[in-house]
Amino acid sequence: MDKKAEAYTILMEECGELIQACSKMIRTKGSAVYRKQLQDEIGDVVTLIEWLLDNGVVTEKQIEDRVKIKEEKLRKWSSLYG
Repeated sequence: MDKKAEAYTILMEECGELIQACSKMIRTKGSAVYRKQLQDEIGDVVTLIEWLLDNGVVTEKQIEDRVKIKEEKLRKWSSLYG
């Protein structure tokens, strides 16, 4: 397995762990134990995203452009940016 494939695999695993941590936050109404787990999992995902940035898989500009698009969608379809 080359480094990019390894990074993709680890990122998938970390995203799965982040999903689980989000679910536990909902089920436990934000228990401090699971809040720490959520923070850790977010950090793990960000670490892999930074590796992808550092290794030219994606650029800051590409991510920034997508963030703007997603924020607009959230303004329209959710109460997060209302």
